[in-house]
Amino acid sequence: MIKFVLFIGLCFVLGGLAVASNPSPYYGVVGLVVASIAGCGWLVGLGVSFMSLVLVIVYLGGMLVVFVYSVSLAADPY
Repeated sequence: MIKFVLFIGLCFVLGGLAVASNPSPYYGVVGLVVASIAGCGWLVGLGVSFMSLVLVIVYLGGMLVVFVYSVSLAADPY
């Protein structure tokens, strides 16, 4: 179980680095998804499964809105 929690923690950190290092919103959102899933997996590993489910629903919903907004701004030529 310790190895699982450490692996999920490493995925969380790598997802955060992917968000910080990618200027493109298309690749940045992949890092956000990896980080959010890893964070929720970390919470499941610690035994807080309901909070993990709520975090996935709220965080991924908010992230989808921000991603669509940033893509629409990037596609606008003016």
